[in-house]
Amino acid sequence: MAHSTADGNMVWVSGSGAVLLIFLSHMTSALEVPLDPKVLEGLPQPPTITLQSPKDYIFDPRENIVIHCEAKGKPHPFFSWTRNGTHFDVEKDSKVLMKPGSGTLVIDISGEKAEAYEGTYQCTAHNDHGTAVSNNFVIRQSRSPLWSKERNDAITVQRGVSLVLQCRPPAGLPPPLILWMDNNLQKLPLDQRVSQALNGDLYFANVLPEDTRSDYICYARFPHTRTIQQKQPISVTVLDMETMNETVAALYNITEFGSDRPEGEHRPGFMLPLGPASTQMVLRGETLVLECIAEGLPTPEISWQKDGGELISSRISLHNFKKMLKISEVNEADAGDYRCTATNKLGTAHHVIKVTVKAAPFWISAPRNLILAPNETGIVTCRVNGEPKPQISWFVNGVPIANAPEDKSRKVEDDTVILSSVQSGSSAVYQCNASNEFGYLMANAFVSVLAEPPRVLTPPNQVYQVITNNPALLHCSSFGSPLPTITWFKDSQTSVKDGDQYVIHENGTLEIHVAQPLNSGKYTCIATNNLGIKENHVFLEVKEPTRILKQPEYKVVQRGMSAVFECKVKHDHSLVPTMTWLKDNAELPEDGRFAVETDRLNIKDVTSEDEGTYTCIVNTTLDRDSASAMLTVVEATPTPAIVYEKPDPPTDLELTDQTDRSVQLTWIPGDDHNSPTQKFLIQYEDLLHQPGTWNNLTDVVGTSTTAQLNLSPFVYYSFRVLALNHVGYSDPSQPSRQYRTNPAAPDENPSDVQVVGTEPGSLVISWTQLTGLQSNGPGLEYKVQWRQKDTDTDWSSQNVANDSKFIMTGTPTFVPFEIKVQAINDYGSGPEPELVVGYSGEDLPLSAPESIQVMVNNGTLAEVHWEPVSPNSVRGKLQGYKVFYWRERGLHETEEEKDHKEQVLMFSGNRSEGRLPGLQPYSLYKLFIKVFNSKGDGPPSPNKTFETPEGVPGSPSFLNIVSSSLDSITLEWGPPKNSNGRLAGYTLKYQAVNNTNEVGPAKYMNFLANETRITLGNLNASMLYKFYLSAKTIKGSGHIITEEGFTVMDTARTQPTVETGKGPTEPPHPTSPITQSPNSPLHKAPPVGPVFGTVNTSVSEEGAVISWEYSGHHKNIYVEYIVENSKEDWKKELVNGSHSHMIKGLKPGTSYRVRVVARDPTDATIHSTDEVLVTVPAVPSRQVDIATQGWFIGLMCAIALLILVLLIVCFIKRNKGGKYPVKEKEEAHQDPEIQPMKEDDGTFGEYSDTEDHKPLKGSRTPSNGTVRRDESDDSLVDYGEGGDGQFNEDGSFIGQYSGKKEKDTHEGNESSEAPSPVNAMNSFV
Repeated sequence: MAHSTADGNMVWVSGSGAVLLIFLSHMTSALEVPLDPKVLEGLPQPPTITLQSPKDYIFDPRENIVIHCEAKGKPHPFFSWTRNGTHFDVEKDSKVLMKPGSGTLVIDISGEKAEAYEGTYQCTAHNDHGTAVSNNFVIRQSRSPLWSKERNDAITVQRGVSLVLQCRPPAGLPPPLILWMDNNLQKLPLDQRVSQALNGDLYFANVLPEDTRSDYICYARFPHTRTIQQKQPISVTVLDMETMNETVAALYNITEFGSDRPEGEHRPGFMLPLGPASTQMVLRGETLVLECIAEGLPTPEISWQKDGGELISSRISLHNFKKMLKISEVNEADAGDYRCTATNKLGTAHHVIKVTVKAAPFWISAPRNLILAPNETGIVTCRVNGEPKPQISWFVNGVPIANAPEDKSRKVEDDTVILSSVQSGSSAVYQCNASNEFGYLMANAFVSVLAEPPRVLTPPNQVYQVITNNPALLHCSSFGSPLPTITWFKDSQTSVKDGDQYVIHENGTLEIHVAQPLNSGKYTCIATNNLGIKENHVFLEVKEPTRILKQPEYKVVQRGMSAVFECKVKHDHSLVPTMTWLKDNAELPEDGRFAVETDRLNIKDVTSEDEGTYTCIVNTTLDRDSASAMLTVVEATPTPAIVYEKPDPPTDLELTDQTDRSVQLTWIPGDDHNSPTQKFLIQYEDLLHQPGTWNNLTDVVGTSTTAQLNLSPFVYYSFRVLALNHVGYSDPSQPSRQYRTNPAAPDENPSDVQVVGTEPGSLVISWTQLTGLQSNGPGLEYKVQWRQKDTDTDWSSQNVANDSKFIMTGTPTFVPFEIKVQAINDYGSGPEPELVVGYSGEDLPLSAPESIQVMVNNGTLAEVHWEPVSPNSVRGKLQGYKVFYWRERGLHETEEEKDHKEQVLMFSGNRSEGRLPGLQPYSLYKLFIKVFNSKGDGPPSPNKTFETPEGVPGSPSFLNIVSSSLDSITLEWGPPKNSNGRLAGYTLKYQAVNNTNEVGPAKYMNFLANETRITLGNLNASMLYKFYLSAKTIKGSGHIITEEGFTVMDTARTQPTVETGKGPTEPPHPTSPITQSPNSPLHKAPPVGPVFGTVNTSVSEEGAVISWEYSGHHKNIYVEYIVENSKEDWKKELVNGSHSHMIKGLKPGTSYRVRVVARDPTDATIHSTDEVLVTVPAVPSRQVDIATQGWFIGLMCAIALLILVLLIVCFIKRNKGGKYPVKEKEEAHQDPEIQPMKEDDGTFGEYSDTEDHKPLKGSRTPSNGTVRRDESDDSLVDYGEGGDGQFNEDGSFIGQYSGKKEKDTHEGNESSEAPSPVNAMNSFV
């Protein structure tokens, strides 16, 4: 017994384990209800078959028969068997063992006639709640009959004619595998001229002189018995009649030829199948194999066609040089006439194979296990199909339902059993058997009647963690009978409903489409039925995603230097990231030069081997991120610059493997110009729908030169390819040849279907039309279907062409409709469209809110409450409520405001309250409310009046400096524009400000409401003062208004200073107060001028240092400089708050003019120092003789030493000489034509060396128990035990497959041994 391993080899195992391995893929598992084993422990359950053998079981007579039958249930079932329709008492047969707790039979056939146990078996599993039955198992013994004795006459045939060598192998169970080989056990080559047919015969379309040989041998392998048999050799001689005279003919005793036609070219004709037509039947789901072998000279070429269709499908493949057509997974559409055509230059021949497709029964919907509560109703369905239509038979507990005890609650209707008002104790197992002439299906489905309160199976207090913007699934698996209803709550308060954010699945799982941090919290699921209630709590934690903020960057590093790749990460604080570095997608070398730090990789002393792609991978328990960069290592010495250019365009575009929906495109890349190609972009032009427009189709990696392209029907394609490297895209390649795909029905429906009611009594249905590429064929239209929701009316429909909308009229106001829009064309309809619900047109609301009340919170905020309108009066989708309000007047005013500024606040949804912010204190307001929908506003409610209390006032309307002197300043101000109540007075605060912007102590003064002017005395001369003024009511002080101003300057203390060699600074301007208030321009005076002192300069290697003395209030101070005698603009650098500055970047050996300048934004006058001349000295030359440097001398010594070591190594190698083992020499000269054969080309699969050593009947083995084998798996020469005959007298061979290879030193010369067919077949298997 054998099974396939991952590498495709066959592994032999023995005993019952082998049977389990072979049939494991055929075992079927029943539906488990419920799934949780913890729930099953306390629940009764009828039997369920969980494991059974395949229906057709062919056994090896040297091994035990193992028939699997496993079942589960509560209580655990017991088992019984039938054989050939009668009870099989396993206890009376000592050779039969039933495994404990199981129904599996193990039959020991050693020493017994295996034929005695052939037959049809069936297993039955019983417990107190029902009976389940298995399939019928047909048990047959594998057979390998001997080849009939025959004598093969030598065949002499004329060159150019056809020839058939018949194999006629003995019929085995299962049928043998056939292979033609020669005396040396080498496989005979097959090609377009020479073919092996499915029946094993060898066909020659025309024979050639090189076909002459005496050892055409047909071998048959019987896999179950592991035997190989051979036919007697056939001798074939091919003669050239032009060079042969009658004497030669008489010498060879030629009595017949393969053909009586003269040698020469001739038209094709079919050797297999014969005649102009034939028929073939295939079952649905199997593989259809059609074969056409033709003769003719020159050798004909075979092509295939299907009448009325094309052979373009991923299921269709051609084999044996197109002489064999295979269609996998056959369906009903594959029926029809298939025409094979043989063609050479002299003509053609045709043969039509009529294929019919039948079907064994197959499931449409298999019956499912069912749990019902008492008095509930349920159905068990058995939906099957087949050709011819299967007959359905129902059984209950293994008994035909017609013979079962009468049950009034049970009703059978063809493929459905209806169970009404079931009662406790009526649990049973129902069997459905569907059969036709090609097979049958058997399925068990139990109906368990239970009354169970809800149970929540999800573990309590489970914590779910997800990353932000990912979906979150919170499970609430439950069980109960009747089926519990699941509801969810968040934080034990908020009910979670189905909506845009949440989805509650049928199994109780709560899904949050896009989880956000605000979704974190405690969630409670409650399971309820009429027998009880159960709740469970789970927790959701939404984490921040892990992201690499600073990615590694491409590095070019000289050999011996260091390379550093950064990888800085941002992650959720509660997650612990782990960082891993890879080199070329593998672990970093174990080398101390690689140092992984917290957020970087450091590579010291870089070598050429360090080149590659380095990837930083950051993992947490929930997510990961990665980034890569390349490292390029260059020589330390300067190298010529590499020129990088965009790649040349690809060439030689070719289309192969053409089908209706796909084609393979191949190309030859162009020169990449020193920059590796990153990817190839494939574009297409649709010459039918969008001629002249190239669209992107797909891309592939830069190492690929082929792409499998998925295509759409009804498109005239032309393709081109562009290559991309780091420089950019290449020019496009030349377009490929045109490829046209056949029309088909649409694959998709129009998208973005919108249903909008724009006007009362109408409904507008709109959609996004399909493109020409999506139409799949001519005659594209849209089938619009509609019906009113929640009614039993039929669907109405209308076809729309060349438009993207349809307008329905005469609809009721705001009524929901179900809408479907389907694409159709001349070749059929698109898929079933999705259902869209929309409402017909809305009308204006009919009523206004009532019972309006206003609660004033403070002078600027009020709350409004109202009674919502009735839903029927809205006449549309309720959008919300609008509150219209305005200020009538101030409470201290007697007349209303002339221009009421009406304000509107909208409150979305079905609201009954709202807040009005931003009110003006001490005012009289009015408001009314309207309800609104998508159509517009409803009628207004009656006006409602309310008053606001006093508040703090606004800022005074102005604050001006009227006049100033040496020690006083006079201020004047105006009352606030909005007093917001009764004005109580003013508060004034003022402070002195010195030259460094430091403020002195604050002084305060209070004034009555009618005071608006004050003169402040005892002030300092030439001093800047800042003033703060606010008004106040009984609620407190309001906003502040500020102003600044100078007292008059004392001219006796502000004379300019003169330094030796420097001119005086600008004389001061007339002393006047400085004010910055925009409200009093008539009182402004010119600003006080700056005072500059001495300017000093010094020069260092870093630049020129400028220092100065300055006093004044100007905001902006600049250092300006220009090259001496230059006409360029002055360069300036801002130096506010400093008395020195360094000018960097000056050119050595150059003189500069430098000055310090003060500017004020409010004054156009510029204040400046005298210009200073600064000269930057030139930098002396630092050239050094390289020959005198120590590093250069050391480098030269190291190079000399390296050359000496290389010379010594070469000398040692030359004297030592080279030797190599004989085995390697032999392997190096193996015949390249000898290749192992594999299953997929019609040859034998390979047997491994782990086979058992049990000899086969009639086999012979070497005396030492070993079989020697050559190193090449392809050779069939050096096997066996020398002269001992391995063949029976009838030419067949029965022997043991090779065991473990052993090579002893005394084996001798293996090449002299005779070939062993066993080992030869192993090399092909």
